Amino acid sequence: MKRVSCIDIGTNTALLLIADLEPESGMIIPVFHKQTIVRLGKNVDAYKIIDPEALKRLINCLEDYRSISSEHGCEAIIAAGTSALRDAGNRQDIISEVEARTGITIECITGGEEAELTFFGAVAGMDDIPELFTVLDIGGGSTEISMGSLCGVSESVSIDIGSVRLSERFFTDLPPSRKEFDAAKSAINEALTSGIIPFFASRTHVYGVAGTLTSIAQLAQGLKHFDAMKVHNYALGYQNVHSILETLKKSTLEEIIELGVPEGRADVITMGTLILHQFMRLLGIPEIRVSIQGLRFGIAQKELLRLQESLRQ
Repeated sequence: MKRVSCIDIGTNTALLLIADLEPESGMIIPVFHKQTIVRLGKNVDAYKIIDPEALKRLINCLEDYRSISSEHGCEAIIAAGTSALRDAGNRQDIISEVEARTGITIECITGGEEAELTFFGAVAGMDDIPELFTVLDIGGGSTEISMGSLCGVSESVSIDIGSVRLSERFFTDLPPSRKEFDAAKSAINEALTSGIIPFFASRTHVYGVAGTLTSIAQLAQGLKHFDAMKVHNYALGYQNVHSILETLKKSTLEEIIELGVPEGRADVITMGTLILHQFMRLLGIPEIRVSIQGLRFGIAQKELLRLQESLRQ
């Protein structure tokens, strides 16, 4: 058995999973979870750099995660950076500074790698996985869509539409004006229609991961606080999403927070919900199964497979 710390560094959040990997049984046993709003991608869409304040937030977060990992006796820390890091012109400087300050090496993964890791992570440990399914990951900077089976990914696309990126690009305030909302919807439709046609084949078996999906599942159940047991594997219907979007697009930031959406996500959840709504509408998806897992579980699974391979040699 090997205990590892897996960190998913996204545009909006940094997610930590500490898990025990058992090569003999092929099991991933979660030990500890933590989420921190870092907003690494703040203004990256406009200026193509990660600013000093965002770097400071990331370093503070990773120092905390390193301490937690040490307390839990982790043998390795594996960190992956996604959309914000990919888009930043100063990405290598950020990676070098983080390593110097925290001892953690971040691997900046491609959109394709992110989609594949998330694909397997989303359904890890779930029962009754269909032969063909799709995984949707709406992030802060990009949206990844992957289709395949437990044997592998057959179709994958990474689209530069995310809740933070498009909120910064289109919304000046909450609620957005009708003109801003319609412009955002048109941009989302244009981005999606160029890449989602292959995914029609598995539109009845879709899993959704990351903060937008889990927050909407929370709202759909009328929960004021996140409850992992109630959110994981929740069947989120299109009508639920449509109703929530109608509420959010008329709501101020304060009203959204009152609904139970945390402050670090409240300012971008309207855009995230719009992306989800248009994805479901364009493909005619009746419901999405929400998973609280994702990239960090995919990182853990990749390390587990590596351990299994080393045992066979």
